[in-house]
Amino acid sequence: MSETNIKSFAQKIGVEPEHLLLQLTAAGIKGKKAGDDLTNDEKMLLLKHLSGDQDAELPKSRSKITLSRRTTSEIRQTSRTGGAHAVQVVVRKKRTFVNKGVISEAQAQEEEKRRLEKEKEQQRQAEIEAAKEAEILAKKMAEEAEAKAKAEAEAERAHLAEAEKAAKETTKKKQSSPETVEQAEVSKPADHKKSAGPRPGKQTPAKKEKLAHVRDKDSYEKEREQLHVAPGKGGKRRKPKRRGNKAVQTSISDQHIFEKPTEPVVREIEIPETITVADLAAAMSVKAGEVIKTLMGMGMMVTINQMLDTDTATLVVEEMGHVAKEARAATPEDLYSQQDTGDHELITRYPIVTVMGHVDHGKTSLLDYIRETRVASGEAGGITQHIGAYHVKTGQGGMTFLDTPGHEAFSAMRARGAQATDIVIIVVAADDGVKPQTIEAIHHARTANVPIVIAINKIDKEGADPERVKSELSSHEVFVEDYGGDVMSVNVSAHTGEGVDSLLESVLLTSEILELKAPVTGPLKGMVVEARLDKGRGPVATVLVLEGTLNKGDIIIAGQESGKVRAMYDDTGKSIKHAGPSMPVELLGLSGVPTAGDEVLVAKDDRMAREIAMYRKSKAKESKLARQQASKLENIFQNMEDSQSEKKTLNLLVKADVQGSVEALTQSLEKMSSDEVKVNVIHGMVGGISESDVNLALASEAVIIAFNVRADTAARKLIENEGVEVYYYKVIYDAVDQVKAAIEGMLSPDVKEEITGLAEVRDVFVVSKVGAIAGCMVIEGSIKRNNPVRVLRDNVVIFEGKLDSLKRFKEDANEVKSGLECGIGVKNYNDIKVGDQIEVFEVIETKRTL
Repeated sequence: MSETNIKSFAQKIGVEPEHLLLQLTAAGIKGKKAGDDLTNDEKMLLLKHLSGDQDAELPKSRSKITLSRRTTSEIRQTSRTGGAHAVQVVVRKKRTFVNKGVISEAQAQEEEKRRLEKEKEQQRQAEIEAAKEAEILAKKMAEEAEAKAKAEAEAERAHLAEAEKAAKETTKKKQSSPETVEQAEVSKPADHKKSAGPRPGKQTPAKKEKLAHVRDKDSYEKEREQLHVAPGKGGKRRKPKRRGNKAVQTSISDQHIFEKPTEPVVREIEIPETITVADLAAAMSVKAGEVIKTLMGMGMMVTINQMLDTDTATLVVEEMGHVAKEARAATPEDLYSQQDTGDHELITRYPIVTVMGHVDHGKTSLLDYIRETRVASGEAGGITQHIGAYHVKTGQGGMTFLDTPGHEAFSAMRARGAQATDIVIIVVAADDGVKPQTIEAIHHARTANVPIVIAINKIDKEGADPERVKSELSSHEVFVEDYGGDVMSVNVSAHTGEGVDSLLESVLLTSEILELKAPVTGPLKGMVVEARLDKGRGPVATVLVLEGTLNKGDIIIAGQESGKVRAMYDDTGKSIKHAGPSMPVELLGLSGVPTAGDEVLVAKDDRMAREIAMYRKSKAKESKLARQQASKLENIFQNMEDSQSEKKTLNLLVKADVQGSVEALTQSLEKMSSDEVKVNVIHGMVGGISESDVNLALASEAVIIAFNVRADTAARKLIENEGVEVYYYKVIYDAVDQVKAAIEGMLSPDVKEEITGLAEVRDVFVVSKVGAIAGCMVIEGSIKRNNPVRVLRDNVVIFEGKLDSLKRFKEDANEVKSGLECGIGVKNYNDIKVGDQIEVFEVIETKRTL
């Protein structure tokens, strides 16, 4: 029985809960309420109390119960001949229920048994290990003791040999002394055994006197002192006592014995581009066989001297539990970074001001008035299509201006201008208000975290409303000072010059607050504002110096290009030799056309500059190849989808006069891609159209877009002979619009079906050699001979085809209108029945636009 509620238990046995509580109290179970649970033990105590036998043993609970069940059913099965017979199906089920308490007790006993066996095994292994270590230690101590005893014996023999040699020399000296000879003749020691006299009955023979062996005690002691023997020692040396088996102190007796690490050692492994199996194993402090075993598990059969690439080595290192780290090799960039980077004196520099805003809002005209030039009048289409850098000296002070294009295609140029500037002037036309490129300029300035000055231009025109401009700016979180904000705003007119002085004062005030300073003597740091390929002068780059001084003759690095500065010109075209911070210059001498936005640095020699440029080119090439390799699978699936959907591709080759225009055209043209037509710019480069460009366009079936450039003589001949399409443009509007028209021409038209007539079949006539002719009544619209038809039966299309014949009485008819009878023959279809309907329709194609 499981635990149950006292109230429910009382209902089961048919008594009141209060009576059951009294019985439980009498049985010794106190403190219970009607809602409390009743355990099995408490139920047994209650049973003993009610039976009246308090000493009766409780029945033992069974450990398991087995239930058997048998069910019989009958299935009626029919044979092939049609007869049926019954099949008896007997199902026997057997289920065993085991007491959870018995199972848990058995499991506990089993676990305790396993634990004791495991502890016993661990103790036995520990004893074996301790015995082995003690045996090894004893063996080492015995070997050291034996070696030490041999060394002491050798030292003892050497010492005795030296003593004998010294004694012989001393004896020779004594023999040569006369006092020693006379004393040896008269001295006869009484206590010597040989001086006791002759034995009885025998005559003592005469002996030869040997002076060398006759010595008195004093002379012997003197000799011992000369032999460096300790005073008081006897004449004879005693034999050394045999040493017992006592403990020998060794050099490692007081040290801790090596123990196996309890945790795996995780190492940080530096992996170069290629590494051998042996070197990789040595780096991880494991045997080469372990590395080979791991590689075999990964499906690679290698030898110990085989080279592994970076990816494979990384997988092996991580598989063996270590951390892989890419080994960074020394590069020319590292050598350049070790150049002079000390502290240099900072001096106040001119502010760099970028003029931004929407197209045709008067940015270049405002700069023309400040510079007293006429740049805007010479621009194609009246709009700026390049980024220009100018240095201006005004009555309030000098400053550098960057003029950016306002067309939507030149977003990247505006972003570069905002990154290289200190202050941004956003020009807004008072008669036009805030436009998309104005909003984009605000975002660029905020991203670059530079202060903004608002110039509200064209206030002299009719319809100018500066207050509307300020209100529109506030909706984009640009609050001018008149509206309680912190952004300066000045009303100006680029034609009359009104407010220009106030604008310059606002710019200079902002620059004073910023405290703009830069080193003049330190290493050069600049930025490529714009770059182009000039036919007579080669690569020409407009560089803005940010730090240091650029001198004529310096070896410079601009992105992936390098070279020596052969000539420098300021914004007015005047040749100069030096350019300090915030000065824009146009320089010649680079090996190629750099990318707009590249950093400009000065190298100490031409060799370093070439090495750094070549290294950057190789890294850029590797990155390009890696991107192509990574996108191969994606391109395969994309090409499969394009072939299945019959997607068309328009290949373009873009050539322009400056790098920024190439970038702007490429981005604008690729944005025109749709689900049906893909615009693919296969190549974009600065400079005129060459013969190699035409060959590339021929091979890729591309159209050449030339922006402010022309083809040379050889390229023109090849264009004429091969019929390559080349389009020349001066304004970016025209290029974008014409490509857009070409794409619209490649789009498949929208197809629409329009029902023109409906005829009902009243009778069917079968004509030999012709087929079935339907006699019809036109009930809607008109039936035309050349239009396709559908045959409907019960408003369901059963056939779609063309008209074979259309007759009115016996004459052929081109059109039968509503309310008239006609005969209709459907081509290749004769299963026409009375009551069918013949629907006539026409297909209308509509040209699509982007």
